[in-house]
This record gives sequence, C-alpha cells and structure tokens, in this order.
Amino acid sequence: MSNNSPWQSPDSSAIGSEPQPYAPQGSSPAPAHYSSPTPSWTPPPKPGLIPLRPMTLGTILSASLMVLRRNPRPIFGLSLIIMGVVTVASLVLVGIVTFTNFERTFSASEADAATIEAGTIASIILAGLFAVALSLIGGSILQGIVSLEVARGAVGEKLRLRGLWNAAKGRIWALIGWSALVAVASFIGIAVFGIIAALFFATGGTAGAVFGVLAILAGIVAGLVVMAWLGTFLALVPSALMIERLTLGRAIRRSWSLVSGSFWRTFGILALIIVIVNTVSTIVTTPLSFIGNFGAILLNPTGNEAASTASFIAIYVVTMIISVAIGAVTIIIQSAAPALLYIDLRMRKEGFDLELTRFVEARHAGDSSVPDPYLTHDSRTARSPEPSPSAAS
Repeated sequence: MSNNSPWQSPDSSAIGSEPQPYAPQGSSPAPAHYSSPTPSWTPPPKPGLIPLRPMTLGTILSASLMVLRRNPRPIFGLSLIIMGVVTVASLVLVGIVTFTNFERTFSASEADAATIEAGTIASIILAGLFAVALSLIGGSILQGIVSLEVARGAVGEKLRLRGLWNAAKGRIWALIGWSALVAVASFIGIAVFGIIAALFFATGGTAGAVFGVLAILAGIVAGLVVMAWLGTFLALVPSALMIERLTLGRAIRRSWSLVSGSFWRTFGILALIIVIVNTVSTIVTTPLSFIGNFGAILLNPTGNEAASTASFIAIYVVTMIISVAIGAVTIIIQSAAPALLYIDLRMRKEGFDLELTRFVEARHAGDSSVPDPYLTHDSRTARSPEPSPSAAS
C-alpha cells in the first residue's frame, strides 16, 4: 500500500520530545498516563577501573589484570623495587650464612664436628625463616599500596608513584606489624608440630618413626586448613589498614565482618586467582630453566672450569632478573584481588556503590565538599587537621 501524502521533514519543535504511543487509525487517543514511556535501565557508571556496582567473578578477574595495564609505571616500578630488594637480601643472607657455616664445618676437628654441624643447620634454618619474614613484609607493603591504587582507580583517579607513596605514609608500620604478626603465628605453628614430631622420633624404634611422620603429615594438613580459613577471613586486613586507615585491631575485625557470610565466595575467588597466576608463572619460568641448563653446555662445549663458572653465574643472574620481573607482575595481580573484594563486599553489605557514585558525580560537577567515601567517620576525624588557635578563638 502506498502513501500519497508528500514527505515532510520533521518539525524542529518535536526534536527531543517524548515519543507518543502507537495507536491504530480510528481508535481513540491513548490515555494520558501512557503518554510517557517507561524509563529504560541505565547501567552503573564506570569512571575508572571497575563499574560502580557489585562485581561478578569475571569483573574481579579482569580488573585484577587491568590494575597493571591501567597505571603500569608506578605500580610495576614499585613492585619491581620491593621484589628485587627482598630477593637480593634473602639470597645474600642465606648465601653468606650457608657459605660461612660450611667452611667452618669442613675445617672443624672431629671432636667439634657434631656441634658445628648442629649450629650450621640451625643457622641455615634461621636465615631461611628470616628470608620468609622479609618476603611477608615486602608482600604486605605491596598489597597495601596496590589496594590504594585499586581504591583510587575505582573513582577514576590515577596516582603517580609519589602520590601513592604519600597516600601510604603513616600506614607502612601498620603493614609491617601485620606481616610480623602473621610471621610469628606461622613460626609458632611450625615449631609446635616440629617439636611434637621430634619427640616421637626421639623415642626411637619403628613406632616412633611412624608416629613422627604422621605428626608431620598431620601438621601439614592442619596448617593448610588453618591457613586457608584464617587467610580468607583476614585477607582484607591490608585494605582496611590502608584505605580506611584503621588501627590493626579494628582492621582485623573489619575484615572478619566483611567476609562473614561470604566466606566460600571470597575463598573461591582468591584461590582461583592464585591458581591461575601460579600456573601462568610456572609455564613461563619452566622453559627459562630448561634453556638455562642447556645454555651452560652450549656456552662451554669444552668443559673449561673457569668458563663453566662464568656461564653459570651469567645464566643464573639473567634467570633471576626474569624471575623477579615475573614475580613483580604476579604479586600485583594477587594483591589487587583482595582490594577488589573489599570494595565489592562493601557494595553488597553497605550500599557502598551509592556512596562512590555520589562522590564521582560531585567531583565531575566541581564539588569538593563531598568527603572521601572510603574513610569511616573515625578515620575522617583522625585525618582532619587540628584547628589553629586563631580559628578556635
């Protein structure tokens, strides 16, 4: 069917007006209450790293990877510095202690050999424990700083290295205290099961050996269970310490309350990210070790001792540098996940997405009177400057 009426351009006054509901010819006009269409759903804004709504698993995974891509220079640089210092310090300490004690062992007399060997083993164990504690401290500091990057990135801000470090001022010792607490608790647990196993072995006989091995296996299983349970409930402590600037005791209670009721979801996401990151890291580093082993042979086909030592040192240094760089990337991803879960759980339990949206909209409108939504009332009071005497008077 053709329409004989000529085409006319739409009336300029109708541009931007609301569309009228369709009505067949000959029918009565639509009622007045149908004149306005139902407003369509508008997705939440995404001013920066994440959309301001409770996040799905895919959003958390993609955002964990986007943290490094969004602001690579300060985040990767800081991670590389911390991981490099921790790795070099640990290797130097363990290497010096091992070399010194083995030299003493080889030069000891038969009468002092047993005592020196026991001291050597104890020194190496203590050096290894110190290296673990240093790694925990470095990881906690980096996790706290990455949580600041995630928090500011969620509202569209991008801080440089100096800005991140200034935001972390005053909270580094709290992170060190938290990592020291974790290290002491871990060492106590290991020592308890180690003493129990040693007592079984000391009884002698087959039964003592069997019960000693069982005690070690039971300690490993119990340690993994406790670590997974407490680690999940306390995974948000660095975020609460840095973002909300709470004291250590309040940060522990804050993390526990946020995870309560969402334990299995939080545990599953953190475990999945750890598995993915470690799998990718293993896939990348395994060929490097393989190439390094064959590289030493290719670089020194004649078997010269001096050349073998030089090639081994060169390949070891290159492999260590690459491993530190890969570790710096993986720890950023693992540190971003708890911070994202912290924001997600606050959205789900406290309506935090509304506060973030209000803050972003106010900043875009030029209104700086809206307070930082991440800080609690006590935190804002603690950070507010003291009034000057003239102002008080």
